Amino acid sequence: MRSRYTAFVLRRADYLLATWHPDTRPATLDLEETPAPKWLGLKVLRSEETGAESALVEFVARYKTGGRAYRLHESSRFQRRQGRWVYVDGDQFP
Repeated sequence: MRSRYTAFVLRRADYLLATWHPDTRPATLDLEETPAPKWLGLKVLRSEETGAESALVEFVARYKTGGRAYRLHESSRFQRRQGRWVYVDGDQFP
């Protein structure tokens, strides 16, 4: 999770796509928003293995864009594939 957050900060779409489950991965990922978000921090609220090859990570990522502050609160599902954890999908909280 932390490495994917860092990839968002650095706008590394290649890394994000490489760590995304192939069944749910988009064909492309455009991180060139205008104005660009300024990422302020990541707080992992909980992480738990939900099976031998699956896990859940709940986090809050804070960022600013256009002078306004926002929070992304999500519960993300991950799956281990070929020894590596990949992002499957997530549920966002309001």
